[in-house]
Amino acid sequence: MEQTDFDGIVFADTLQDFNNLRYAGHIVHTLCCGGNMGFTFQDTRYNIAVGDYVILPNGELGSEFSISDDFQGILMSLSETFVASIAIRSNYGIIGHLSLLQNPVMKLSPHDFRICEAALRVLRMRMTEKGHSFYEELLGSLLTAHILDLYDIHARSRNVSQLSEHTASQLRKFIELLYNGEYIRNRELDFYASLLCITPHYLSELCRKVSGRPATYWIDRFTIQEITRLLRQKELSLTAISERMNFSSVSYFSRYVQKRLKISPSEYRNCYTRD
Repeated sequence: MEQTDFDGIVFADTLQDFNNLRYAGHIVHTLCCGGNMGFTFQDTRYNIAVGDYVILPNGELGSEFSISDDFQGILMSLSETFVASIAIRSNYGIIGHLSLLQNPVMKLSPHDFRICEAALRVLRMRMTEKGHSFYEELLGSLLTAHILDLYDIHARSRNVSQLSEHTASQLRKFIELLYNGEYIRNRELDFYASLLCITPHYLSELCRKVSGRPATYWIDRFTIQEITRLLRQKELSLTAISERMNFSSVSYFSRYVQKRLKISPSEYRNCYTRD
């Protein structure tokens, strides 16, 4: 793993090093250059091959990583703090973020693959120039160019337009509330709309416009993601999980899970832990 006293950008070469990069507050990028990689994201299994670019908006969201013997790739971790500091003048990031939470894999054309591979290799090479008088600014500029290319690739593949500053700000605040774990305490749409000083209908329409999904989908998405993580911890009883997630009763908790996963919490746990 390549790391300096500057941890805004870190590159890795092996799966073990890659796993060390997957921690909260970091965005993980993987460009597959040879072989294949498998991983689980939001309870969906993905298998990527040459030309696939994976972006995990939060490193902790991926699990069960595996690679083929001939896997070759460029693995990079970015701190959210550093990405925020480069202040890209585009509101497209929130569109891409919501899209990546639904599917973190972008399939690149041969041309786009060459662009991304070259950008990552240059960025990694320039990271060795620690004596550069404007080291962080240099890396920030190179990363900005690469992120804008990724925005362009994503936008071309989905034919979506830019967001207004107001819309992007509202959606960003909504998603930040979910990342901060507010869904554990509050799962009502009215609560989030009230905090944002907008109507529930307007919040849902903003989410639907950008992601094709209403706001309640995202509240449930974060909730179920946490519930399934807890269900995989066999030492936790259903009662303990229900209480931790602030459900009024185990029966209500079970109905909530059944409705969204189409199986009961016990069935999910049995399926996941089956030998």
